[in-house]
Amino acid sequence: MTHPTPPTLPTLAAVDLACRRGNRRLFGGVNFQIDAGQATWLRGRNGRGKTSLLRLAAGLSVPESGHITWGGVPVREADGMAQRLLYIAHASALKDDLSVTESLRFLARLHGRDDSISALHAALDRVGMGARRDALVRTLSQGQRRRATLARLALEREAALWILDEPYDALDSDGIEAVNALLTEHLARGGSVLLTSHQAAGASAPPMAAFDLDAFA
Repeated sequence: MTHPTPPTLPTLAAVDLACRRGNRRLFGGVNFQIDAGQATWLRGRNGRGKTSLLRLAAGLSVPESGHITWGGVPVREADGMAQRLLYIAHASALKDDLSVTESLRFLARLHGRDDSISALHAALDRVGMGARRDALVRTLSQGQRRRATLARLALEREAALWILDEPYDALDSDGIEAVNALLTEHLARGGSVLLTSHQAAGASAPPMAAFDLDAFA
């Protein structure tokens, strides 16, 4: 039995986007687009508004002016975007009182991903957390917490938009390599990526276009 090919991932685009935090304007006049199979690395000084822009792209907040669209439709109104979006914030969403597997399962189920034990264990293996899959989250180091959080990437099977805030934070070289392998596979299947990171991605990172917010302050 053949399965229908999913439609090409819509383009994420910002048009004259501006964002304000309190009395301070973080950026204005931002324009970019990210097509299927493309990755963009959002750069800029601390406090420039990188996390704010990621949240705008995920539809979690609204801009001061301008708009950000998914397939030409504002992201907060775009049908089907929630099912084809993976947003991972800098802060861990893991639950301290659950095991690593239980916490990953909670997130997978919440976002409509495969939460079978076999899928969860395979995902944790991909990020080097297989040996700690039954450990309580509260016992993990910062780097292990980040790996466990990023195991969500290994649960993805279809082209989607990944919005990642500091995915390389606290990772050692092996962890960075594991994330880069997942990013490369994701782009090859037609996914798109918008990420920001202060840490270098290393030589194994897939090609990424740089977009510097400093130019729009």
